[in-house]
Amino acid sequence: MLPADAFRGLRHLRTLNLGGNSLGHVARAWFADLAELELLYLDRNSIAFVEEGAFQNLSGLLALHLNSNHLTVLTWAAFQPGFFLGRLFLFRNPWHCDCGLEWLRDWMESSGHVIDVPCASPGSVAGLDLSQVAFGRSSNGFCVDPEELNLTVSSPGSSPEPAATTVSRFSSLLSKLLAPRAPVGEAANSTEEPANVSLSDSLPSGGVGSSGYNTRFLLGSSLLLSVFQHMVFVLQTDSLCHTGVIQTA
Repeated sequence: MLPADAFRGLRHLRTLNLGGNSLGHVARAWFADLAELELLYLDRNSIAFVEEGAFQNLSGLLALHLNSNHLTVLTWAAFQPGFFLGRLFLFRNPWHCDCGLEWLRDWMESSGHVIDVPCASPGSVAGLDLSQVAFGRSSNGFCVDPEELNLTVSSPGSSPEPAATTVSRFSSLLSKLLAPRAPVGEAANSTEEPANVSLSDSLPSGGVGSSGYNTRFLLGSSLLLSVFQHMVFVLQTDSLCHTGVIQTA
């Protein structure tokens, strides 16, 4: 364990190598006076966490090596209120890629100064690089962890009825309601002597006028069925969009 004032007064120090020293964490007080530090090696330790503001005075840092440690999370508060514009080495750490690292993923995309941040957990993203992880957004705009997002999407209890099933039920109902019906007399006769009846047999044979009426009836029925199918599809899509989470890229 390093004392808090181990590097006090070393204002002109440019390179500090603390690699391979079995350090368990990074304290805020260690680098308070190292305003001109350019290279900092903290690799090959057992660092599990970094205190807030630990690197806040290192605005001139060109490279920070935190690789080969036990880090699972790194907060932006470790760098605030300073601005770190150098390269950051974070490989060989068991990173937990949840919303706590969303800022780092965004920084990776915008700066290009950070690469190779392998995710060890949660299980839904284990084996991926942080740059490949997609974070969702709740209806209130808050970040949704990848694991929670997957559970929400795959939850059997929260899944609405498939649109295809709903449309199929409407189609069946409408088909029964709109099916042509034989006159009462013919229906009575059919109970006495069963016969094979086709669609053309069930339509009245009343000449051209009657045929035109039946044609319009069938066309109108088909149009009504199409309208109902479209309405069900729109309502079902709207229901899916309001289940609580919307995924982003």
